[in-house]
Amino acid sequence: MKKLLAFSAGTLLLWQAAAAQQRLVADKIIGVVGDKIILKSDMDGALADQQRNSPDGNIPPQAPCNIMEMLISQKVMVLQAERDSLPVSDGEVEAQMENRIRYFEQMYGSKEKMKEITGYSVYQLRERFRQPIKEGLLSQAMRNKIVESVKVTPSEVKRYFDAIPKDSLKFYESELEVGQIILQPKATREMDQYAIDRLLEFKKRVQNKESDFGSLAILYSEDPGVKDNKGVYALNRNDKNTWDPDFLAAAFRLKEGEISSPVKSQHGYHLIQMIKRQGDNVTVQHILIRPAVTKSDLSQSIAKLDSIRSGILSNKYTFSEAVAKYSDAPAAKFDGGMIQSKTGEGTLITIDQLDDPAERDIVMMLDTLKPGHISAPTQYTDENGRSACRIVYLKTRTQPHRENLTDDYSRIQQRTLDIKRAEAINKWLLEKIPTFYVHVDDEYKDCQHISKWMASLAKQ
Repeated sequence: MKKLLAFSAGTLLLWQAAAAQQRLVADKIIGVVGDKIILKSDMDGALADQQRNSPDGNIPPQAPCNIMEMLISQKVMVLQAERDSLPVSDGEVEAQMENRIRYFEQMYGSKEKMKEITGYSVYQLRERFRQPIKEGLLSQAMRNKIVESVKVTPSEVKRYFDAIPKDSLKFYESELEVGQIILQPKATREMDQYAIDRLLEFKKRVQNKESDFGSLAILYSEDPGVKDNKGVYALNRNDKNTWDPDFLAAAFRLKEGEISSPVKSQHGYHLIQMIKRQGDNVTVQHILIRPAVTKSDLSQSIAKLDSIRSGILSNKYTFSEAVAKYSDAPAAKFDGGMIQSKTGEGTLITIDQLDDPAERDIVMMLDTLKPGHISAPTQYTDENGRSACRIVYLKTRTQPHRENLTDDYSRIQQRTLDIKRAEAINKWLLEKIPTFYVHVDDEYKDCQHISKWMASLAKQ
């Protein structure tokens, strides 16, 4: 069950989305759980996705069993979630669906290319994604309910660690915990007004049919994605965690064909054109102009950061308190200013994980920083192409080492918890599966967990 539950709900949604895209002349039902069916295309899509993500392009022999067990367990969780009336709102489904559409748009490069490859329009893909996404959210809600009370004690963590053969303990390269306080220099009123005036001129040119909105977007928009999507985005009214709230609100005030006045967001000023409305879903095109930041603006931010750094060093406030009070980074209130691991292991990172363009100059700073030290303020270009300033804090630096309870307790604790949660879910499935009708094709009946589930069904 440990391997089975290693697949996340998000991964399963991706599999189902991939399966939903395939052009299939005919399909086959390979499993039934209650009134839910499992199609061969679900299996094929999941296998294709696993092969695509495999470093060597191969998939393990047990992959079909793992996937079928995951699909069955998901259906059972969905059915039980429906029985228990667990809340999943239409807004959550729509938000997930728009994220999924954007993911595939980016993967294929454009809506047109996506349709050419998949054979489906954006509207058709939304219809195909809606049910699997809703089921994914329901199963995740049920899973959370099952494991919410599962905890591990220090003695359980130690027993798990002691059972690992010494020659199987993981080896870790040197790892770091790195934080930053970021200030985004504010443009002057004159620069703000210049950006607004440019957008008003663009609006006038479009309304007078002197220019095409899309052409102006390609030529002048400072949105990093404009080269790929010409500034066109599909929005959902409830997707407030993805889009700037002022941008989202302004977009939904427009009628089809209407062009907004300049709209201010955290990214700059936007000119928004409504292309299409359909309930809580709209398609818009925008032009982004960022007010220019002067050398004087940057100097003021550098001076402020220098003062913040002095306050931390003199124990006036801690680094985390300074982040909460001063940082302009949107994620600072969630991550406390600490750079997060790209492998999902919290704040411990290796030096090669600092590979984003906006992070590369941090590598140079770390050569001269000792644990507990804070860099002098520096200017850099952020992930959106804007000039910003920051100070960098090296919290810890570990030496290369074999896994142990002193240096790696949180990791070992998480693995112990994952196993205990998997056991709780497996026990729950053994109890719940006999309360539903379950049928699977013969080729899957010998799979490890399925055989146990079918045996428990046979006893009823």
